[in-house]
Amino acid sequence: MQLTGSSALVTGGAGGFGEATVRRLVEAGARVVIADLAEDKGKALAEELGDAVTFVPTDVTKDESVDAAIAAATEMGPLRTTVAVHGGPAAARRMVSRDGEPYSTDIFAKTVGIFLTATYRVMSKAAAVMSKNEPLESNQRGVVISTASIAGYEGQVGQTDYSAAKGGVIGLTLTAARDLAPTGVRIMCIAPGTFFTPAYRMNEEEAQAKWGPGVPNPKRMGHADEYARLALHIAENDYLNGTVIRIDGAQRF
Repeated sequence: MQLTGSSALVTGGAGGFGEATVRRLVEAGARVVIADLAEDKGKALAEELGDAVTFVPTDVTKDESVDAAIAAATEMGPLRTTVAVHGGPAAARRMVSRDGEPYSTDIFAKTVGIFLTATYRVMSKAAAVMSKNEPLESNQRGVVISTASIAGYEGQVGQTDYSAAKGGVIGLTLTAARDLAPTGVRIMCIAPGTFFTPAYRMNEEEAQAKWGPGVPNPKRMGHADEYARLALHIAENDYLNGTVIRIDGAQRF
């Protein structure tokens, strides 16, 4: 799919994966909306990248906020690419603590709301707008790329909420692609392994020393741009549809 002359939406666009993806999409000729709650980072990135980029404060848990971000993208050109890479807090706690207390279902629901329900919200709303685009020569109208995690396959202790949410994103991928096939909108998903992002709240050297040795090959944490390059390839390759791609250096938790 040709990105030049089209717009793209990146939810979580001011974060580690998001920023790298925004940069790659702009380089490929797209005009991009950074949709995020991190206003300082989002505005700084938009200012750096210039007229091809705009920042829209976005809460992915709210319909009207996502609608506003999509509307901003369509003002820049036909929306043909959406990357849902937003994040949020996920409490690392066992389902039942050592003193016999169950994990809060309210916190569980909040985590699922951010990582799964909000992904569905972005996907469905973006796909609805894309379905009205004029088809390209390939008969395609757009692509939505969601973000899962290898924790959606092999969750660790204390990850019941996060693993359930990311497992839901994985399960959503093929079904959504089949639902949207008649519209010419593709659905793809990336499941990253251990990548260095600001979420680790430590410098990269410390993070690599702690987490890198656990990755088989290459023996290091992933770089955000490696995610972004994969997202760009997915956007440009029309025959990728309905699939989850693990990008994890052969790591299995």
